[in-house]
Amino acid sequence: MEAAITIMALLFVALVALGVYATVKVAKAAKRGVDRTIDHARRTVEDTTLRAKSFGQAGVAGELAQLRLALRTSMRATQDALHAGVAQDESLKESLDLFHRLTAHGRELDEDLKRLEREPDRAHTATQLPDLRRRTEQITHSADALRFAARDRARKFAADDLDSLSAQIDMEAGALRHWTAADATGEGVRDGQGTHAGTDAGAAAPAAGTAGQAQAITGPAPRAAAYPWEKSARPEKATG
Repeated sequence: MEAAITIMALLFVALVALGVYATVKVAKAAKRGVDRTIDHARRTVEDTTLRAKSFGQAGVAGELAQLRLALRTSMRATQDALHAGVAQDESLKESLDLFHRLTAHGRELDEDLKRLEREPDRAHTATQLPDLRRRTEQITHSADALRFAARDRARKFAADDLDSLSAQIDMEAGALRHWTAADATGEGVRDGQGTHAGTDAGAAAPAAGTAGQAQAITGPAPRAAAYPWEKSARPEKATG
């Protein structure tokens, strides 16, 4: 009795622990989903704000917004391309590692650009623009190079696979036509043999006259259908 109670108590504790674990997992998954939604909404608001500043403001403020927007757009597009490609091509892991190192420089540049957006001394900020422009072009050029190379690699693999598939299909189609031609040749051979056999049968007709008469009276047996799509031959109706 005590053993049964102990087992039931252990089962109860295990079920409670399992329920707690499942609840924690669900809560963490929900939190990650909420965090992703918040991050996406924040990025959307920031991108919209930067676009408005880049078109609506002139001078230093407008150029800072353009640099930040160009940086964010290039880095995000490259990140999406590499993460999507590495799932199918493991050789992109090295490219992804390089991009992670490039991301550190991109974040540092973005922080510098945001800080200068709040800088009240526009003359001082203007002196920083050439270096900021150079750094932005260098980072976006590297990001674009990784993205373009990954896309070119994916297109090359897809083209090679399509060429290989087309060659296999052409070989299969040729094999099908080969068998068709062989069947036609076989029919011709059988026709020739039938003619020769007919001549021999004609010579031996007197010896087989009785069998021929019996076949003429009963008629040929209906041929069984070899395939579902073939119709069975209809038996001849006896005429009296």
